Amino acid sequence: MILINFSHPLTDLQRRQIESLTGQVIDREIHLPTQFDVQQPFDSQLDALIAQIDLTPQRWQTEPILVNLPSLNFIAALLLADLHGRMGYFPPCVRLRPVKEAVPPRFEVAEILDLQARRNMARAARSSA
Repeated sequence: MILINFSHPLTDLQRRQIESLTGQVIDREIHLPTQFDVQQPFDSQLDALIAQIDLTPQRWQTEPILVNLPSLNFIAALLLADLHGRMGYFPPCVRLRPVKEAVPPRFEVAEILDLQARRNMARAARSSA
């Protein structure tokens, strides 16, 4: 599985947690720390970010890809729209949470969000309403 990380570096423990939750080995991690200039349009900044990922159109559509989204919601929303266009579906995403009472602060993998399954459920609900 390819893990594309648009956020903070992941620890070895977090990688193991991801592999345990997905049942897949992370074969490749692409780490792209994401910080946009909020005074500039986001489209061109997203284009520059995506250009750093060396995946062919075929690999975007056929490889198992997991995403750790950037924390700024506007970037995450734009990025998800772009990835859906490249992949043909919404990618699953890692959700981290703070470890309770950890000093210094640490984060653990809480779950893998299956965005495509959620989309499909919402579409079915729309159809049955």
